Amino acid sequence: MAVRQLRYDGDPLLRKKSREVTIIDDRIKILIEDMKETMYKEDGIGLAAPQVGIARRVVVIDIGDGFLALINPEIITQEGEEIDSEGCLSIPGKLGKVRRPFKVKVKYLDLEGNEKIIEGTGLLARVLCHEIDHLNGVLFIDKIIDDDE
Repeated sequence: MAVRQLRYDGDPLLRKKSREVTIIDDRIKILIEDMKETMYKEDGIGLAAPQVGIARRVVVIDIGDGFLALINPEIITQEGEEIDSEGCLSIPGKLGKVRRPFKVKVKYLDLEGNEKIIEGTGLLARVLCHEIDHLNGVLFIDKIIDDDE
């Protein structure tokens, strides 16, 4: 597996809507492994495929509770609200306060193509929303309500 080159703000791929994954083949599994290595190398807690130059609906997350790979993630419910600071590997050095749901329920496919649902609160909910935004061409800087700089 390999660490992939990150894409940074200004790269047009970060503003495109990613395509759904229709077949979970070796290429997708290698992409996920590479994204995992890249996220850990960069000390991130989440990474979306567009951030490594691939316009597919794949995200990886690890907020300290173990590694998650989500294929075609989709928020199905959200509750509450929380404002907290965010940053992004694709926008180094920039932090800002962003309003996100406190709790989300996300439907996704696992590596075997099984449909799963994950519920997240607090930081996990924030990271799920942040990474799913990437799949829709939205960056956290589009949602900043207060700069932390």
